[in-house]
Amino acid sequence: MKVLATRTAAALAAVATLLGGCSSTSSSTGTAAPTTGVTTSPSGVVTSPHVSPRTRHTRATTSPPASTPTTGPTKVLVFLVENHSLGEMQSQMPWTAALAARYGYATSYHAVTHPSLPNYLAIAGGSTFGVQDDANPSSHPLTGPSVFGEALAHGETARLYAEDMPGNCVTAPAGEYAVKHNPWAYFVDERAACDRYDVPLTALASDASAGTLPDAGMVIANLCNIAHDCPLGTADAWLRDHVGPVLAGPDFTSGRLVVVITADEDDHSAGNAVLTVVAGRDLPGHQVVTAPLTHLSLSRLYAEVLGFAPLRDAATAPSLADAFHIPVGG
Repeated sequence: MKVLATRTAAALAAVATLLGGCSSTSSSTGTAAPTTGVTTSPSGVVTSPHVSPRTRHTRATTSPPASTPTTGPTKVLVFLVENHSLGEMQSQMPWTAALAARYGYATSYHAVTHPSLPNYLAIAGGSTFGVQDDANPSSHPLTGPSVFGEALAHGETARLYAEDMPGNCVTAPAGEYAVKHNPWAYFVDERAACDRYDVPLTALASDASAGTLPDAGMVIANLCNIAHDCPLGTADAWLRDHVGPVLAGPDFTSGRLVVVITADEDDHSAGNAVLTVVAGRDLPGHQVVTAPLTHLSLSRLYAEVLGFAPLRDAATAPSLADAFHIPVGG
């Protein structure tokens, strides 16, 4: 336990250094409580009472200066972990746990089912579409829009980054690439868009540094780095190496990007409760959200931030934006 505490404290310090410094952390992670007072809202959110003021910003195709103020985010980028519960992720992923303490996380966020694929479809399409297995797109050709295609239809940008995918929008497993973790590949009406914008992970670093991350984005690691075939410590290090540059990039530092880290499902040990971290430059810090949320809430977040109607069952899902005090629709 002393070793874990030391590693978590070191990780907290690293996150604070990367993100401009913050000595206060959520008491729920076993670290020091914020030095300012905290209040609990009726929605079940524990948060700092001090929130920076905002002014309106206009979406641009080129990056504004990092200091440009915003009224709220205009982009959502989701990172996935595989098959681990809330408690496992908190205890075995010190970097991710430190990020959760710095920004915010949910304690009653649940995946919608088992196995993996229908959870990814719930995020990307607002429904499981009745899928109950991890079969390839040829077995589950889905019609209608995904959040990625809907973003494109509304004049926004979309991109999915998949590690070790040997080309764009590959619709069959290949080595460490698992198509069951690539939900866009299942939406047949959007195959042309998928062929263009569903790309290997190698494109992420340059998009992050240039401030050209998509409005609707998702990042999928390979079978090892996503913690499907390797320990959570491996996934934690991978997230540090890939989320860290995103947080340092102009999309995040300008305030226009919200980053979400979640797990597709648990390992059948915790009622499908998974750790879900939400980070944004201007969001209230140290949020511990107890309101019930699901992957359908995450699907709804794409719609709320980008300004289109939530897809399918996401329309009636609890609002993740409301739970985390993310201003949308302004």
